[in-house]
Amino acid sequence: MSDFLRQRWGQILFSSWQHMSLVVQCLVLATVIAIVLAALCYRSRALTSVANNVSAVGLTIPSFALIGLLIVPLGFGVVPAVVVVTFFAVLPILRNAVVGLAGVDQSTIEAARGIGMSRVKTFFRVELPLAWPVILAGMRVSAQMTMGIAAVAAYALGPGLGGYIFSGLSRLGGANSLESVVTGVVAVIILALILDVVLILVGRLTTSRGIRV
Repeated sequence: MSDFLRQRWGQILFSSWQHMSLVVQCLVLATVIAIVLAALCYRSRALTSVANNVSAVGLTIPSFALIGLLIVPLGFGVVPAVVVVTFFAVLPILRNAVVGLAGVDQSTIEAARGIGMSRVKTFFRVELPLAWPVILAGMRVSAQMTMGIAAVAAYALGPGLGGYIFSGLSRLGGANSLESVVTGVVAVIILALILDVVLILVGRLTTSRGIRV
C-alpha cells in the first residue's frame, strides 16, 4: 500500500483536487438554484408540496443509472458529471430552503415592510439571513452526499477520485486493484470531512450568533 501511494502521490493529489473542485462548484451552483426555486414556491402551499415531493422522489433515483442515461445526450466527460452532481445537490438544499423561508416569523416580515422595505429587500435582508442556518444545514447534507456521487461520475469519464475505484473494481484480484479501491474510498471520505469543516466555519462567519441552530 505504501509503495502504491508513494508512486502515485502526485496523481492522487491532483485527482483529489479535481474531485473537491467538482463538488464545491456544483454545490455553489445547486445552492443558487435551490434558493431561487424556494423563493418562487415557499409562499404557496401547493408549490411547497410539489418542491418537497420532487426532492423526495429525486433522492430515490440511482445516481449510477442517471449518469448512464445522461451519457446518451451529453456524451462522456465533465458535463454529465456536473449535471448529475448538481441535480442531487439541489434536492436537500431545496427542501431546507423551503422550510427555512416558510419558518420566518410573519410579524418580522411585516415589521420590515412597515419600515418601508420593498418585497425584494425584505427577502434578501430579513428572510434569507434568518433562513440561512437551515439552508446551510441542507448544504452540509448535500456536500456529504455528492462527495460520493461525484465518484460515480467517473463512469462517464468525469474528473476526480472515482477513477481509482472503478479501475480497481474492474481489475479486482489483479495487481494493485485493492490498493486502488481503498485509496479512492479513503480519499473521498477525507475530502468529505474537510468540506464539512469548511462549511461549519462558513456558517460561523455568515450567521449572526443570535440565530445559529
